Amino acid sequence: MANVPFFTLNDGTKIPCLGMGCWMGGPGGGERVYEMCAEALKCGYRHFDTAAGYGNEEEVGRAIRDSGIPRSEIYVTTKLGYYPFWTASRPLNIHLPHSSDHHRVKDAFEESLNKLNVSYIDLYLMHWPQASIDGKTLGPEEHPTYIETWKEMEKLVQTGRVKTLGVSNFSIKTLEHLLPHCEIIPATNQVELHPCLPQNELKAYCEAKKILLTAYSPLGRSTFLIEDATIKTLAEKVNTSPAQILISWAVQRGTIAVPKSENRERMRANMTLVSLSAEDMAVVDALHQKPNMHKSLLVYHDKEGPGGVFGWTYEQLGWNLVLGGVVPPN
Repeated sequence: MANVPFFTLNDGTKIPCLGMGCWMGGPGGGERVYEMCAEALKCGYRHFDTAAGYGNEEEVGRAIRDSGIPRSEIYVTTKLGYYPFWTASRPLNIHLPHSSDHHRVKDAFEESLNKLNVSYIDLYLMHWPQASIDGKTLGPEEHPTYIETWKEMEKLVQTGRVKTLGVSNFSIKTLEHLLPHCEIIPATNQVELHPCLPQNELKAYCEAKKILLTAYSPLGRSTFLIEDATIKTLAEKVNTSPAQILISWAVQRGTIAVPKSENRERMRANMTLVSLSAEDMAVVDALHQKPNMHKSLLVYHDKEGPGGVFGWTYEQLGWNLVLGGVVPPN
């Protein structure tokens, strides 16, 4: 196994600070997912991040079982079903659910456990705060709310088949609303996080609440950050790759990173964390302060109207963004 550090979550469990993200750019992925996970296990990865909404839990679980590596040595994260990104990109052989799973937590969890075909799940996340029923996105106060959904998720821990609970795509606003109702505090909040969107305020808030941030899309999207001149110059200085700079920056600032790669050499490189000096960290920290750089790099943002994602406005989500996923100047 590669020498990947562990972080300790607020429930005392430990999580590898680096994992393999299993979103393939569209739902499903079939044998590509299996082969990616099998190769990742050979390279030393022991943390896999999938979701019901990724449509590939079966392949992830099969790769884990076929590896022969003891289940206790592998950390498995999956997420409560949420499917809006299936509409345009789903393969023809994948059924499109018309509702999210916020109203059927117990059954959805059982389905994920059966598809993964593992004895337990290490970390189960609420993928998005917003629910949908029959193709309609529900408002923040409509049943089931994310508070009601979380209360149902808390019951899963009593079964012994999930160790840790967390959330994804939550903001300070939605956490402030959720936390007073929690018997179990979320252990992590998985959000888009990279040098263009460092989430500094959210990070400080979560740290004060003992919630670790997990970075999805830590490399950004496409080659935008990989090809950035500042990142490339720093990579040359440290004699490493731009991707390693981005992942090492994420881990060194105390966040979990789940990059995705199907390339064996990049998999191995991504696992090799480098130690960045305080000066190097400051260079990456400041990248979002450059003109037109403080923004989301993902494509799920509304293209018109007030701006939002998957049926909720940025205001409802509590995201400090304007149309197109741009962070407004102070």
